[in-house]
Amino acid sequence: MSVPLYQAKAELFRTLGHPVRIRVLELLQDGPKPVRDLLAAIEVEASNLSQQLAVLRRAGMVTSHRDGPLVMYALSTPDVADLLAAGRRILGAVLTDRDALLDQLRADDARAVPAADGEDDRAQGREQAGQRR
Repeated sequence: MSVPLYQAKAELFRTLGHPVRIRVLELLQDGPKPVRDLLAAIEVEASNLSQQLAVLRRAGMVTSHRDGPLVMYALSTPDVADLLAAGRRILGAVLTDRDALLDQLRADDARAVPAADGEDDRAQGREQAGQRR
């Protein structure tokens, strides 16, 4: 029985749900790398990196092969790098939208600030009204 496409996509994105895995994929965009180079660049325990590499391998996102004494890892397809680039673009758009919203909120706050003395009186009035209820 085959898995529905939406479920397979969910599994793919779950695979990307760990910062070490994302960092490994980012590093491999430049070409194959030995485990020792990945370990030096990511600065995690060797056992942790090994676990994350196994997850990426099982998901088919990376491949590995021996080159003499070294175990080399590479992206399984250039589409993985395209997916990471799309993620960066989406994140940039989301953060830009949040920055624009934050700027708008700050501008609205700046317009409301001049009534600072009156604000204390209004706040006290609201407190007193709340006590009377």
